[in-house]
Amino acid sequence: MRRTTRITTARPTSAVGRAVPGQRRADGGRGAVRKTVLPGGLRIVTEAVPGVRSVTFGIWARVGSRDETPALNGATHYLEHLLFKGTERRSALDISSAVDAVGGEMNAFTTKEFTCYYARVLDADLPLAIDIVCDMLTSSVIAAEEVEAERGVILEEIAMTEDDPSDTVHDLFATTLLGDSPLGRPVLGTVQTVNELTRDRVARFYRRHYQPPRLVVTAAGNVSHDAVVDAVGAAFERAGALSHGDAEPVAPRTGHRALRSTGRVEVLERPTEQAHMVLGMPGLSRHDERRWALGVLATALGGGMSSRLFQEVREKRGLAYSIYTHTSGFADCGLFGVYAGCRPDRLPDVLKICREQLADVAEHGIGDEETRRAIGQLTGSTVLGLEDTGSLMHRLGKSEVCWGRQLSVDDLLGRIAAVTPDDIRGVARDILGRRPSLSVIGPLDDRQAARLSDATV
Repeated sequence: MRRTTRITTARPTSAVGRAVPGQRRADGGRGAVRKTVLPGGLRIVTEAVPGVRSVTFGIWARVGSRDETPALNGATHYLEHLLFKGTERRSALDISSAVDAVGGEMNAFTTKEFTCYYARVLDADLPLAIDIVCDMLTSSVIAAEEVEAERGVILEEIAMTEDDPSDTVHDLFATTLLGDSPLGRPVLGTVQTVNELTRDRVARFYRRHYQPPRLVVTAAGNVSHDAVVDAVGAAFERAGALSHGDAEPVAPRTGHRALRSTGRVEVLERPTEQAHMVLGMPGLSRHDERRWALGVLATALGGGMSSRLFQEVREKRGLAYSIYTHTSGFADCGLFGVYAGCRPDRLPDVLKICREQLADVAEHGIGDEETRRAIGQLTGSTVLGLEDTGSLMHRLGKSEVCWGRQLSVDDLLGRIAAVTPDDIRGVARDILGRRPSLSVIGPLDDRQAARLSDATV
């Protein structure tokens, strides 16, 4: 028996006394979010946006690189590639040409905790998108010859990533704090692990993790929820993928884990023109209610051109072109970091300023004006970031996979608006008050690396 719910929420009041932009209600356009659970535990969540002519349809699998053993590192991402390579009904060319023929876009991405496959098409072509994406997820062949052909593509992707130290340094930072653990390993895997993955191992991984209770279907745009449910149900029935009786959806990940002690320094010597660094410490899990305050704090510190770090490092001293803060919240832990890219001889100065700013905010927090500005920036960027059907589909899927529920845009903005300077002082003391760790990629020798280690004390 299907279980269907309509998700609506009351409009929150802004804690800073100004109107909070939000969703239009179901009778006014955006905001008609509905959820259905099919008998096999498959969840379907849609958001209707009348007035647009596009739909983004996606299927989310609750599997990421943290679900891999050391020998399987990279298997989730490898599988992401392989599901585009043909099913029992379609070849790889059939899949790509069908979407191209209607002017659609199709892609996928893998993270440490989930994987998403999606297609953006005109509303009239939604049945085609549903049929193709469901076919890929339920009936992939994973042919041996395609496994071998795609291995070379993935090795090129690894090489491309390693050629971009501004990207690779974030993987190095994760390893610095998380060590040789599933969360600390790269999503792409390594050259060694990718070369050692076999067709049988990847196929077993596929069969184990791509089951209806572990999947979430999402669609946003000019859609009818009932039509999406019927089409998805028919596609999964045709593939024999709804034979799990009364299976319940897999619950969101939870838990708590302690990260490696702070104060670690990892330097990877590379002959680059710039040195790329991430200075940071353990953050908060995505289930921690303090994450709203941490988000405002990160924005004030390094979230825009008016942020403290941008002003101190780039505008006043011209020491770097790119500098920003970032947070990563996993189910059981999190990371907080400051990224900067600069000439190697400027790295000590950049590091010193970042340390001073983190220490100052850890002790004193930030002022009322900085708080208001950061809340305004987060509010505006959140709403503007949801102006297309792809972003809406992404929010639906991530909310269902990570939290098992839908937090409306109104609720989300209300949580941001409710953050106070006292909240920020508390989270700054708890997070930024720790001794930071440092990850650097650049042309630094052992002596220079040792000096950086001393600078983190």
